[in-house]
Amino acid sequence: MSERLIFPPRAGATRRDVIGSATAIAAMGLTAPGKAAIRSPRRAPPGFLWGTAISGHQSEGNNVASDAWLLENQTPTAFAEPSGDACDSYHRYAEDLDIAAGLGLNCYRFGIEWSRIEPEPGRFSQAALDHYVRVLEACHARKLTPVVTYNHFTVPLWFAERGGFEVADNADLFARFCERTTRTLGPLIGLASTFNEANIVLLRKVIPRFTSIAAAENARAMIATAAKRTDSPAFSSLLFGDPDKISATMLDAHAKAYAAIKAGPGDFPVGVTLSMQEIEGVGPNNRAREAEETIYGGWIEAAQRSDFIGVQTYSRLLIGDKGLLPWPAGTEMTAAGYEYRPTAVGATIRFAAKHIGKPIYLTETGIATEDDARRVAFIRETIDEVRKCVAEGIDVKGYIYWSLLDNFEWVKGYAQHFGLVGVDRTSFHRSPKPSARYLGARARANRL
Repeated sequence: MSERLIFPPRAGATRRDVIGSATAIAAMGLTAPGKAAIRSPRRAPPGFLWGTAISGHQSEGNNVASDAWLLENQTPTAFAEPSGDACDSYHRYAEDLDIAAGLGLNCYRFGIEWSRIEPEPGRFSQAALDHYVRVLEACHARKLTPVVTYNHFTVPLWFAERGGFEVADNADLFARFCERTTRTLGPLIGLASTFNEANIVLLRKVIPRFTSIAAAENARAMIATAAKRTDSPAFSSLLFGDPDKISATMLDAHAKAYAAIKAGPGDFPVGVTLSMQEIEGVGPNNRAREAEETIYGGWIEAAQRSDFIGVQTYSRLLIGDKGLLPWPAGTEMTAAGYEYRPTAVGATIRFAAKHIGKPIYLTETGIATEDDARRVAFIRETIDEVRKCVAEGIDVKGYIYWSLLDNFEWVKGYAQHFGLVGVDRTSFHRSPKPSARYLGARARANRL
């Protein structure tokens, strides 16, 4: 596992399925704000998708056949706590869909879990596939376009034991999974991406992966322990492996998976989502262009050969002549530890339009905060950025907020809250926040 950094680190169909959405949402008190809250005169483009997102591992719970489950539940570990039951969305998906539909959204982005579908190499679980059929059917029953992510970071444990995406021929195994899954789910999918933030490992070459040398050593020890426990010297997990090896294999995997998915059945756009933070050069001889090339690698070209690009933006990076710079004193920070920067969304959409030239979906943007008023402001300001881009003639086709639920945020555990909906960690009771109602009002009005 490489810890090389180019830049120096910055300091610091059940009964539930047939519950009417309107009834469920009314029971939760989800009344939308009045029309006065929607000031924009610009209607969204025809077919514009308004939605929110979750991922399988972060929300479903008990993803026990995955690499992440092993890493979370051992010592040492880089994870603050295990995912456990997460939000129990595997069983409560209809309740989550009721909330999304009742708010007035028209799409729902979620991930299918490879480790559930293919828990052992070449053995596909029909029961798991049937489960995702029911989720997709439940989306359609509520008039929510299903936006499916085939891989959202986690992989089956057996795949990690084979070396994961650090091993070149494993690209074929991912394509096989996509082919078999599409054979069952394809006719019900509305839009799909092969990978979530396919360039995430390259981003980690520009920003520090770990907050300290001790944290980096702990992560290395975690992987070494997992390799020993599984008797798999090549053990690799996407979020902790060698960026160059992983990216090369994932580029191949994306191309092969794209072909497999497009072969059908089903006829829907297939793209890839990228982490696309605003990159701002500071001062003479700044290395912003180098950072840009590092972060995107070959993914700009890969997106050009796909049907759409999913832009996923949260903030910006400041790059000087020696690499990454700290944010200026007094900068408003989110609970995730980066700058509050809604205008970054406009910057990355324009970047995607200029360099990729494919239809654009804002597949993720969001804010970790305990102050829901700031979440409302963030949503309002990021929608403003989308409106400006549409007014400039850019083909933006959707706005999807991360996330629907306060869920498991990887190594941070449950400490960071991005959700429109709070989730009680014991009862799993869902509590929609004012920000949920605000986004729903914008969606109902269909105005940017």
